[in-house]
Order: sequence, then structure tokens, then C-alpha cells
Amino acid sequence: MRVEFRQVRVFEAVARHGSITRAARELHLTQPAVSMSVRQLEETLGLTLVERIGRRIVLTPAGQELADHARRMVQAAVDLEAAAEQMRGLDRGVLRLAVVSTANYFLAPILAAFRRRHPGIRVVLHVANRDSVLAALEAGETDLAVTGQPPEDADLVAQRFKDNPLVVIAPPGHPLLAQAPVSLERLVREPLVVREPGSGTRAAMERVLAAHGLAYEPSCVFASNEAVKQAVQAGLGLGVISAQTIELELASGRLAILAVENFPIVRVWYLLHRAHRPLPPAARAFRTMLLSEASR
Repeated sequence: MRVEFRQVRVFEAVARHGSITRAARELHLTQPAVSMSVRQLEETLGLTLVERIGRRIVLTPAGQELADHARRMVQAAVDLEAAAEQMRGLDRGVLRLAVVSTANYFLAPILAAFRRRHPGIRVVLHVANRDSVLAALEAGETDLAVTGQPPEDADLVAQRFKDNPLVVIAPPGHPLLAQAPVSLERLVREPLVVREPGSGTRAAMERVLAAHGLAYEPSCVFASNEAVKQAVQAGLGLGVISAQTIELELASGRLAILAVENFPIVRVWYLLHRAHRPLPPAARAFRTMLLSEASR
């Protein structure tokens, strides 16, 4: 019996995502190629690893047990590549970085400067909400992550490097702009445009409202800061967003900041990595550069 590592890598991605489609997208393969690879592994092992229930992929008991071994094998391969990169230095390599969408606004210039300094480094950037970024870090899909308040995790190294003030935005000419400051009680009576569940911005806003015994009903829910800004400009409601994402809109007069009690909510940006996984040279170099830029 000979198991090919390529098949193990494919099975690990299918097990992690619970989806042939998402595994194929991650591995840059076709869906038939992923399905065939899993079948070949099952034939080699003489075991059924996955079952198809409708459109869902479910691991069998044997698949669940072997998925743990597959994860360890894939992580060992990642560690091997990192060790090789460390020996080669920074002439080549990969920077794997996962960031929440808000952080992408201020990280882009830093990434550009990093690429100019290290043109041989390939950057793989994953932009998602907080929950997805933390999941990518836990699964070993990224080396570094940038997010807001990190979870309590003994295996997590978190370095704070920058403030992130959240403000309430309104379209120019909104009646409440002339009545500022606005109370939280008055704010929740307005239509509110919010981010999706799992967003750190939304969670921070809801914590402040809950601390004052207030509830609200979202008028619109969007999965990006750009969608929130466009909706507020169109008059769909007020929004809560990072001040770092609206510089252009404020300068052009397309949005205004509404003075609200208990705002701005000052959050903090953190750079995260797993304590037990050695950082590749590219990730260490970017961490040094980001913290140096922030200290200025």
C-alpha cells in the first residue's frame, strides 16, 4: 500500500472545508480532479472516507480519524517548507497573511513597501471577517493574521500595534447632524446599516449597546465596508464603521461623522500568530516591518 502525499493534501482540504468545490478552489484544481483524488485514496486505504449527503460532504468515522493524521502531515510539510525558506533567506518564499477587511485599507501601502524591499517574496493575502481570519490561523492556512480583539488562547501570540476608532457615519444633510451629540437611545431608533455576523465591528457596536441595556434591529446587513458606505450614502440608514476606511468619503463630502455618546469606540489592531508554529522568514520580516511602521 502506497499513499501519495498529493492525495493526503487533497483529502485534508476536503475534510477541512466539507466541500469539494471549496477544496478545489483552494488547491487550484478542478472539482472532478479533487473527487478522483479522494476516491484513489479510499481505494488505496481500502476505506470509505467521505459520504455525499445531497450537496454536502460528510466524513465517515474512518475519515474523521484519518483527517487528524492528514492535518498533521500537511502541517509538517508546511513546517518543512518554512525551514527550507529560512535556510534560503529572503530571496524567495511566501508571505501568508489573513486580515479582516477593515485592516486592508491601511495594510495595502505597507504590503507594497514590503514587496519593493523583498521582490522575491510572493504575498498570499486572505481578506475576510474576524471569525474566518481566526479559523484560517487555527487551521494553519496562514502564518500571520491581523484582527481586532483576539480570543483567549494560550497558544496565540498577540501584539497590539495600532488603534482602530469606530465612528457613526451619516449621509450629508442628515437631520441628526444638527442635533449632535446624539444619545445611544436615539441612535437605535434610526435605521442602522451593519456588517454581517462574525464581523468585529458589529460585535464591538453590539457590546456597547448591550452594556447600556439597548437592543436594535438592523435595517440592512452587508458583508463589506464598501457596501456599508454605499448604503449610508444612498440614505438607507446610519452605519458604524472604522474611521480608517472613510478618509476619501469625508474629504469629498460624501459622508459625515455623527457625534454620538460613547463614540468613537476605540478598538485595537493586533498581529497574531500561533506560538507553537515557527514563523517563516517572510512572515518574520513582515512582522518586523509592520510593527516598525506602527511605532512611528
